[in-house]
Amino acid sequence: MDNAIHTLLQAMWEDYLELAPDARSIHDLFAASNNGNVVNDHIALRTYSLPEVNLAVIARAFTDHGYIEGGEYEFPARKLFAKHFQHPNPELPKVFISELLVEKLSEQAQQHITALVDQVTPDATQSPLFCCSGRPWQLDTQTYDELLAESEYAAWVAAFGYRANHFTVSINHLSEPDTIVDLNHLLQKHGYILNDTGGLVKGSPDVLLEQSSTMAKKVTVDFTDGTREIPGCFYEFAKRYPTGDGTLYQGFVAASADKIFTSTHTKAE
Repeated sequence: MDNAIHTLLQAMWEDYLELAPDARSIHDLFAASNNGNVVNDHIALRTYSLPEVNLAVIARAFTDHGYIEGGEYEFPARKLFAKHFQHPNPELPKVFISELLVEKLSEQAQQHITALVDQVTPDATQSPLFCCSGRPWQLDTQTYDELLAESEYAAWVAAFGYRANHFTVSINHLSEPDTIVDLNHLLQKHGYILNDTGGLVKGSPDVLLEQSSTMAKKVTVDFTDGTREIPGCFYEFAKRYPTGDGTLYQGFVAASADKIFTSTHTKAE
């Protein structure tokens, strides 16, 4: 494996664990019954569409190491656009990168986001570890609240910056549980709170992908004028089904991903 991409993925995992309090224990729960083998299906990243930090900028850390585009996805109601990237080495996780279409927001929200991104130095985005570097700007609670009133996604990126929004357990690589329903039951039995937007299971064998996720637990975030507890990162679970040629489907389903986005929401949708 390319040492540089391995270093990046490990750094992203360690950073993510700090914002996903349940992830380590869930990972260990599955590792215990699968000989320590828990495979990551994909990692998700969020950003804004402004040219300094847009999807293409975030993707560079991966495309520089052999990742190629695998699909495009639109979420008109959330004003989001996304692409996924995959590597010829099937052992490497897919990467799902979404961006908020800032030009579709209110003038006030656009001004807030532009002011945040103006604080990002060109050198920062050139770093191969930018996508797990955290928040590259100063943020006060009023700006956060005003963004939150318009877009949960906008507020999350403002508060957390650049890091994995979630990692994903590949159910296909688990010997047990081997169905998403059994996996969800196991997690609930252990007291984990799951995202029930549109039902616990998003997708179906008919669309070749089933997904579920925990709800992000609140973590303490520092603002320039104090601290606040807000939802951090979550853990996702994916079961893929074979396409007509017998290979597992490698893409994503926009209708399902749309519901997964609510895993970091501060209020019910």
